[in-house]
Amino acid sequence: MKLKWSDVTPRSEYLNRRAFIAAGMASLATPALGLTGAPSAFSTDEKPNSLEDITNYNNFYEFGTGKTDPAEYSGSLKTKPWSVTIDGLVARPGSYALEDLAPDSALEERIYRLRCVEAWSMVIPWLGVPLASILNKAGVQPGAKYVAFRTLEDPDQMPGQRSAIIDWPYREGLRIDEAMHPLTIMATGLYGEVLPNQNGAPIRLVVPWKYGFKSIKSIVSITLTDKQPETSWQMLQPSEYGFYANVNPQVDHPRWSQASERRVGAGLLAGRQETLMFNGYGDQVANLYSGMDLAKYY
Repeated sequence: MKLKWSDVTPRSEYLNRRAFIAAGMASLATPALGLTGAPSAFSTDEKPNSLEDITNYNNFYEFGTGKTDPAEYSGSLKTKPWSVTIDGLVARPGSYALEDLAPDSALEERIYRLRCVEAWSMVIPWLGVPLASILNKAGVQPGAKYVAFRTLEDPDQMPGQRSAIIDWPYREGLRIDEAMHPLTIMATGLYGEVLPNQNGAPIRLVVPWKYGFKSIKSIVSITLTDKQPETSWQMLQPSEYGFYANVNPQVDHPRWSQASERRVGAGLLAGRQETLMFNGYGDQVANLYSGMDLAKYY
């Protein structure tokens, strides 16, 4: 049986203004829409982490390198109005308003596992739309092989960008088949609420079978290209962070094992759990990498 987050989370943590807005439209909504509280068929039935866990323990170096820095320093980020430039090998390049890319009526709930490259994990109930739906709005041209993403660069709003730890802005990329895969979403909310600043507001990528750093936050630019794009962590340390970054318990990080993970919020007595290939999404995505040496293309 697939559970929705309202079954496993206190009511006070998931009711939100979108639900009230959607109530009047309930007869028009389909069961797959996140606004109805119904989880997507792609959702895991694992219990989500608490809202407190998700919003107070994360990496968002634009606001600092500490796990609580994003929650403390991201209040300066202005997320309205927000637009995303889509260009490159598309039929309809331009600047797209957030509400056009991910309207409330199209949002789906996706309860996904998140596995950080640092060997901790969570389960998060996102609200979002398939990335494929956004790319289709712009019209993907046949020559497009990769999708490149960029985060907002504004040190006044993102004080962590005043440090040189990364060559800002943050950059990420996917192969076109990864980007168009139905598991890949652009999230604009979690726990039924508008996405908090510290979690990548107002729109972020979520690719659940890859390490968390691939899921770039606060996106302002999407470029379709025929060349593999540069990505921030690979540029910084290519021996440690590859372009693909698929969760793989058989390939260790040079400085630690990836065979197991610590579930945030589980407590000391819960110990660690085994990490699953592709973060447990192998049945859906393993075919994307058929014939590839995943130790070489890490």
